Amino acid sequence: MTVASAKQALKKYFGYDQFRSMQESIIQRIYQGKDALVLMPTGGGKSICYQIPAVTMEGVCVVVSPLISLMKDQVEGLRENGVEAAFLNSSLTSSEQQSVEDDLYNGNIKLLYVSPEKIVSQSFFPLLQQANINLFAIDEAHCISSWGHDFRPEYKKLKFLKQQFPKVPIVALTATADKITRRDIVRQLGLQEPKVFLDSFDRPNISLMVRPGQKKFEQIIDFLRVRPNQAGIIYCLSRKNTEEVASKLRKSGFKASAYHAGLPDKDRSKVQEDFIKDELEIVCATIAFGMGIDKSNVRWIIHYNLPKNLEGYYQEIGRAGRDGVKADTMLFYSFRDVMVLRDIIQNNNSENEAVQLSKLERMQQYAESLICRRKILLNYFSENLENDCGNCDVCKNPPQYFNGTVIAQKALSAVVRLQERVGVRMLIDVLRGSRRQELLQLQYDKIKTYGIGGDISAFDWQHLISQLINLGFLEIAYDQRNVLKLTPASKEVLFEGRKVNLVKLADIKQRQEAEKAKVKTKTVRERVRDELFEALRELRRSLATKQGIPPYLVFSDASLEEMAAKRPLTEFDFSMISGVGEKKLKQYGAEFMKAILDFVSKKADEGVKMKGVTQLQTYQMYKRGFSAEQIAMERDISEQTVYDHLVQLYAKDKDIDIKRFVSTKELKLIIGVIRSITPPFKLREIYEALNEEIPYHKIRFALAYFYKS
Repeated sequence: MTVASAKQALKKYFGYDQFRSMQESIIQRIYQGKDALVLMPTGGGKSICYQIPAVTMEGVCVVVSPLISLMKDQVEGLRENGVEAAFLNSSLTSSEQQSVEDDLYNGNIKLLYVSPEKIVSQSFFPLLQQANINLFAIDEAHCISSWGHDFRPEYKKLKFLKQQFPKVPIVALTATADKITRRDIVRQLGLQEPKVFLDSFDRPNISLMVRPGQKKFEQIIDFLRVRPNQAGIIYCLSRKNTEEVASKLRKSGFKASAYHAGLPDKDRSKVQEDFIKDELEIVCATIAFGMGIDKSNVRWIIHYNLPKNLEGYYQEIGRAGRDGVKADTMLFYSFRDVMVLRDIIQNNNSENEAVQLSKLERMQQYAESLICRRKILLNYFSENLENDCGNCDVCKNPPQYFNGTVIAQKALSAVVRLQERVGVRMLIDVLRGSRRQELLQLQYDKIKTYGIGGDISAFDWQHLISQLINLGFLEIAYDQRNVLKLTPASKEVLFEGRKVNLVKLADIKQRQEAEKAKVKTKTVRERVRDELFEALRELRRSLATKQGIPPYLVFSDASLEEMAAKRPLTEFDFSMISGVGEKKLKQYGAEFMKAILDFVSKKADEGVKMKGVTQLQTYQMYKRGFSAEQIAMERDISEQTVYDHLVQLYAKDKDIDIKRFVSTKELKLIIGVIRSITPPFKLREIYEALNEEIPYHKIRFALAYFYKS
């Protein structure tokens, strides 16, 4: 297999012209039959990394997926794109399961989605042995690690895949895994010399905002009123909260429902289906909701309570804006949430309790910090963002900074001399010159940096070190009792003169709530584009309802926004819209182009000026067989204007047959004259050279033909 064949499949099945980021390299790795660990943000295109090899290689790709709803969404989406896919899980009847197994045995499936329980069962193993498997894809691979935030014990048994099928490559994929979890995934799956593909975790289309946890409902209403008709999720810590918030929202006129494990299966399924089909705008849910939903047009996420860790928070906000279109998030923070979560962790005999408590502390630091929030998130996943993001509440209302380079150098030097063996508390004690017994016994009072930060209080040092961690100058080794480690960035501060700007401590102590979001006044052009988007969204919903599929499987919001901006009215132009593959062009193209034409025609009648609209109206009448004279009469414009439109459309590669306007004999005659004249070409000069016998509009067509040939 080659990259060329992969790109052809990408356009044919998924409607994209180019691979994103590392996708091409990952696919090449799989073509070579080698293992890989892929870390990409939610919505970053992980699925393409195994779906393209699956449709281009002989055999079947077996995908291990943790949730039934996720499998269903993936398979429906693939079938909509013309790919043979199926799933096996407990939702199928025995006859349905037998049919899928027969298709697998007969080689009629390119992708088979199975649960971890299914793939490790003894009854399924003989079928695996008989199938021509070209790849194993382990989705949500962080579930295999007890260090991960969604540990699933059944995932641990997946190591048998490499043992039983040593020549079949395995690609493990996840959106959330820190360094410890990554190492554990490789070990647990027994991957052979895997290449780790660490894509950028940055999701610049998602705004980040933290709000104080008082008057939450009033703040939610303010947030929703400037985002009408948008789908979103409100994550709550308790079932009771989901019910209460949903009830209040309904009373305020919003379409909202609760979702939690205490609801009957039928009720949960209905909420999920209604949300997927855009019949329900808001779901108030516990964290159980969302992981299995491949819904691309979630426009916002609200956290009613503080999440337990940054991995979980990042995964949950990543469910917004999967289509790459602008999305917003809001996190409510109160110290009460921290105490409730500490009690939950400590009272549940949780595995790795100390690690979970430390990660909760990092989550608390994120909420309290006045550093660019995207920097904190990316640094947590070992990615350094040089500049502030400009799309979080801190960047939009920045605090005051000071040059903290010397302070940073003191702290980092102490970590070096302590041989990266201590945590935050001991580091502060060393910097302040504490006479604590444990410190003296370890002889830390003998190191050169002992006491060099005695002029700064322990409270202030706590905030300063938190900033250094959040900025990526220090990292916490959770698997080594939370000791502090240097990073490449910290070495730049110590040895290469890198400056460090820190937030003034007075800002941390006295900072007030940021301004409420201001509604931007939109231009006429933006309003028209938004209106067309809503019209296309309604058409999408109607088509999806008829077929019984989620609307985003027809087209994503990103595709609709591109249609609203570019207004394609030919098959070629429509095929150039991102997300339009062969099947979708054939299945939906005509209806969407008609909707676009109806919209622009209506706007033109209303006197709204839109670039290119009058040409498009001429083009549509031309395609219906009208002559230039008839178009001019029907539209009440001059015949010369019609010819100008058609010449410009021809120059833009529209399907215009110029032989309808200039004969072959005339074309040859005009081209001959053009070639005898020195550029630049002037219409009057050509007209006179032709003895004024051929009209100007024919000369214009001939010139357009000449320039294109």
